[in-house]
Amino acid sequence: MINDSASVSYFTQQALPKADAADVARVVEILHRRAGIVLGDHKKDMAARTLGLRTQHSGHQSVRDYLSFLEQNPQVEEWDRFISAFTINHTAFFREQHHFQILADFVRTRRKPISVWCCASSSGEEPYTIAMTLHDACGQSDVGISVLATDIDTQVLVQARKAVYTLDRIKPIPPEFLRRYFLRGTGRQSGMAMVKPMIRNLVTFEELNLVAPSWPINQKFDAIFCRNTMIYFDKPTQAKILERFAPLLKPGGLMFAGHSENFTYLTKSLRLQGQTVYTLA
Repeated sequence: MINDSASVSYFTQQALPKADAADVARVVEILHRRAGIVLGDHKKDMAARTLGLRTQHSGHQSVRDYLSFLEQNPQVEEWDRFISAFTINHTAFFREQHHFQILADFVRTRRKPISVWCCASSSGEEPYTIAMTLHDACGQSDVGISVLATDIDTQVLVQARKAVYTLDRIKPIPPEFLRRYFLRGTGRQSGMAMVKPMIRNLVTFEELNLVAPSWPINQKFDAIFCRNTMIYFDKPTQAKILERFAPLLKPGGLMFAGHSENFTYLTKSLRLQGQTVYTLA
């Protein structure tokens, strides 16, 4: 009988299933159709290796069989792992910090209820940063404040709901926010920190695909955060998403984009108001 460690070692030493040019072309089409992701030519070598890894891990003999399995089973959990393998869930607390000062100043001028949508929440750092900012700006009150946090990757949503982070991950958070909004782990949880319930309860995490035909959203928002996400989409897809954002913003609402994203010429519904911050035209 082979023990678990020997099994893992044997498994990882096997040659990865090979992805040929047809397989890579197929995955480019699948990613665009399923998630709107555009895979450039410069990423095709990466795509071939990623396909081999996912094929091996899922137990299929060939990349072609693996891709056929996905297409024939649109609801299986492997789709989450497949999409996640081709995207980068890079995030951080208070990333692009100037946005949160803008948000704080903005919500002080708004009437409650105040709601914000974070549409690429990843492992939770961004929506929890938004929630802390709202709570602080609104007089440290949680009444009439809500954050909707969505992502296509259900695995990172599970992690986000736990609201537990290493001490290294929370370094960007201002000291006063750390004292007010986090619990430091002890014993087995030493080296970890947890977001306090007062902030966790402000955030609702849901699965959502930005290129899906419809979004399960029946509310409007004071602000929408869509940062460093559009880079995965082609220009026509970006334009469609922006046009769908506009009706979901309350009058005077703001949309926050990533530092490398410029949507000025993609939509007539939104206009640039400041550094990577848009408002209704």
